[in-house]
Amino acid sequence: MKKIILYACLTALVCIAVGIICCNRIVTSAAEGKIYDNLSVVPHNRVGLLLGTRPTGRTGLPNPYYVYRIEACVALYRAGKIDRILVSGDNSHSAYDEPTQIRLDLTAAGVPDSIIYLDYAGFRTLDSMVRAKEVFGLTRFTIISQLFHNERALYLAKCKGIDAVGYNARDVELRYWQVRMVVREWLARTKAVLDIHTGKQPHFLGEPIEIR
Repeated sequence: MKKIILYACLTALVCIAVGIICCNRIVTSAAEGKIYDNLSVVPHNRVGLLLGTRPTGRTGLPNPYYVYRIEACVALYRAGKIDRILVSGDNSHSAYDEPTQIRLDLTAAGVPDSIIYLDYAGFRTLDSMVRAKEVFGLTRFTIISQLFHNERALYLAKCKGIDAVGYNARDVELRYWQVRMVVREWLARTKAVLDIHTGKQPHFLGEPIEIR
């Protein structure tokens, strides 16, 4: 009986590992040919969708993922690759407001406030993609984040009928303590695939908002 239980557990672990690997490949494949690192060759889109993250890390220092996304978005705007910016982030309670902070940092970098639109209910990447289409009426845009995040976002966008490309913000040098980020991303990709196949919906939709 012990051997049967052991074999069953090992089989389950193998199946889970294979499933995670397959989901990662599905996500990566969906983004092939749609991701850009070179600013000069990124196609022009009217709107850039900047995906939010925490402005500061656990130590209270600036979060490099956040800083590099701001830099990438500003570079796209200055190069004429986007005309409007939709910031999608978490504002799940009054003491935490990613979109507003991002807008402040974009305007501090010289981006006109009049071209920035805020999505306060981008709690997850799925929410950001669906709301960009259903609330803000976008079916084509440039996603701005790091490579690992852009791949997942592009997979979700493709599944939702959105014609998107991704522009990669500078990534953060991988250190031993950041291995958890890799593990977290692989699990996030697995959840993204499951969310699509189970018809997962955003936390909120709402009335249409026009990006003029």
